[in-house]
Amino acid sequence: MKVLLINGSPRREGCTHTALAEIAAELEKQGIEAQEFWIGPAPAGGCLGCGGCAKTGRCVQKDKVNGALELLDGVDGLIVGSPVHYAAASGSVTGFLDRLFYAGGAALRYKPGAAVVSARRAGTTAALDQLNKYFTINQMPIVSSQYWNMVHGNTPDQVRQDGEGMQTMRQLGRNMAWMLRCLAAGKAAGVSLPENEEKVRTNFIR
Repeated sequence: MKVLLINGSPRREGCTHTALAEIAAELEKQGIEAQEFWIGPAPAGGCLGCGGCAKTGRCVQKDKVNGALELLDGVDGLIVGSPVHYAAASGSVTGFLDRLFYAGGAALRYKPGAAVVSARRAGTTAALDQLNKYFTINQMPIVSSQYWNMVHGNTPDQVRQDGEGMQTMRQLGRNMAWMLRCLAAGKAAGVSLPENEEKVRTNFIR
């Protein structure tokens, strides 16, 4: 089993990476492969609404979103990490996820998801609420921990000093591993995925 961890920070080995690395280490202890995917420092534009991905399964914007899309079929769970900017996820990770889920949502459906945020001080719960909406609109079970999935600090070293935050990351890793094993056991026992009705779209103005 494998979990993809998306690092939505412009800093490759900053505070967000420090949190994700703690989760990854715990996943590996639990026998789950963990792969971190860094979206990079370049701005990630939002969805153009062109519909091109419906034809090819890839975004017409040639950037790292397509690299992440290529990995989705081979992963069993997803964890998204972001720094907090103005009480929200970073602009780049928001644009990145808008396109990742629009083009690749089918490959993630029913796979467990979790969000992790990093902040110097505040804005974390608002950012978590924002990121969790990607999972809830895509029929993905959300993995929680012993506290909200957040760490605090202005540098990686400060984050490592956040004992409660780092413990929360480790518990998140264990909870993700447990949920993946439960889903695998259910599948082996013949539990099928829920039936989906044909989607109904009701516009507010007709």
